[in-house]
Amino acid sequence: MSGIMNYNGSAIVAMAGEKCVAIAADTRYGIRELQTVSCQRQKIFQLTNKTFVGLAGLATDVQTMASKLEFSLKLFELREERVMQPKTIGNMISHTLYQSRFGPWLTEPVVAGLDSAGDPFMCAFDFIGAMSQAKDFVVSGTSSEQLFGVCESFWRPNMDKDELFETISQCLLSAVDRDCLAGWGGVVHVITEDQIITKRLKGRMD
Repeated sequence: MSGIMNYNGSAIVAMAGEKCVAIAADTRYGIRELQTVSCQRQKIFQLTNKTFVGLAGLATDVQTMASKLEFSLKLFELREERVMQPKTIGNMISHTLYQSRFGPWLTEPVVAGLDSAGDPFMCAFDFIGAMSQAKDFVVSGTSSEQLFGVCESFWRPNMDKDELFETISQCLLSAVDRDCLAGWGGVVHVITEDQIITKRLKGRMD
């Protein structure tokens, strides 16, 4: 596995339920398949009280992009005196990535959140900002192919928050077992209309 996008490895998936949405990521921080530096790397960042972004790709660009997004959101809230909706956040990320297309940020974001009506919104991007929206699930990272397979098998419509948590957790753990660049534990955020549930997953450590 070569290429700078695969240098640190990652697995990120967002999945929709009935009036809820979940986003999950692995926690491995490694240097290709050669060395695992840590199993506490943050890849999911909370942007608003109902929207999260997962950032797959090169660890340094992930940190920089997270800081840029936080700055842009705070500036928006100061100017507009309202919270940015998930679809607007998606458009902002697309614009930010496309702006730097000739020297791109080496990260592929995933946005998951609930809009003002309480409906799930999810989208994923490539590293120059092309947006891909979905009603069921979106994936990103080095485990994308494995995630697509298991999510297509296990996802079903109208899951409640508990079913959604169980489904996304099993999909993530099954996918990273087949990818040496991701894994070593995971974190899941389930967003409902009145709360955010965060749980950590134990994965294989070999």
